Amino acid sequence: MNHPMTTMLHETVEMPMHGLGVFQTPDGDEAINAVYWALEEGYRLVDTATIYRNEAGVGEGIRRSGLPRDEVFVTTKLWNSDQGYESALAALDTSLDLMRLDHVDLYLIHWPNPELTAETWRALEHLQAQGRARAIGVSNFKPHHLDQLMSTANVAPAVNQVELHPSLQQHETRAANGELGTVTQAWSPIKQGRILDDPVIVSIAESLDVTPAQVVLRWQLDEGIATIPKSVRRERIRENGDVFGFTLSDADIEAVRALDIGDRIGPDPDTFEG
Repeated sequence: MNHPMTTMLHETVEMPMHGLGVFQTPDGDEAINAVYWALEEGYRLVDTATIYRNEAGVGEGIRRSGLPRDEVFVTTKLWNSDQGYESALAALDTSLDLMRLDHVDLYLIHWPNPELTAETWRALEHLQAQGRARAIGVSNFKPHHLDQLMSTANVAPAVNQVELHPSLQQHETRAANGELGTVTQAWSPIKQGRILDDPVIVSIAESLDVTPAQVVLRWQLDEGIATIPKSVRRERIRENGDVFGFTLSDADIEAVRALDIGDRIGPDPDTFEG
C-alpha cells in the first residue's frame, strides 16, 4: 500500500496528508510496534507529543523500520508546562534525545497559552532557523489564538492540528488557517470511534464495500484535511491506511458535511489548562 497524498508546508517542506497518531499508546512495545507496523504498511508520518510519554518508543519504531530518516515525517508537540522561550528550546532537546533524532519535521505548540504565545513562538522560530524543526506549527488554536500569534510572529504556523471529525468540522478555524497558508490537520479524526455507527456513514461504507472509518478518513483527505488516526492493532492500522483505492461521490461528501453539529469530545481550547 502506498500513501501518495502529500502537501507542501509553506512551499518548503513536504508533509504526508495521512499518518499515524500515537495518543494514549503506551511506551515500549506497543508504541514501537504501532510505528513499525504503520511504516511497513506504507505510512510515512508519525505524530507524537511530549505529554504522550512515548517518544522513546516512537524513535525505536522508526529505527526498526530501517527506513532512511528523510523518508519518515516526525511530528512532536511542546507541552504547556514547557511554554516560554528557554523552556521550549530545552523541551525539544529532551524530545530529540528520547527519540534519538537530530531534528523533527514538525514541532507544534500543543495548546494555546496566550500569556506565553509570543515568546514560545519566538523559540520555535529559532528552532526552525537552526534546522532542529524543519517546520513549526500549533495545535488546538482557534482563530483568535492565531490572530494573537500572528501579531508578533515572523513565520506563520505551517500546521494547525485540531479536533476535527464529521460531528465537528471546524469551518471557522479551517478558514482562518487557509488565510495563513496553514494546513489543517485532524486529531481524533474518527471521533474515537463514536462516529462509526452513524447511519449516513454506515450507508456510504456499505455502498462502497469499505469500512466506516475508511469513509471518514477519505472524506477528510478529499476536504484537504490532513489526518492522523490512532491505532495499536496491525489490522486496524492497515485498514485506516487503505483509503486510496476508492472514491467518494459528491453526494457522499455532501452527506458527511451535513453531519456537523459542533460536538466537541476533547477540551475547549479557551478553557483548557492542562
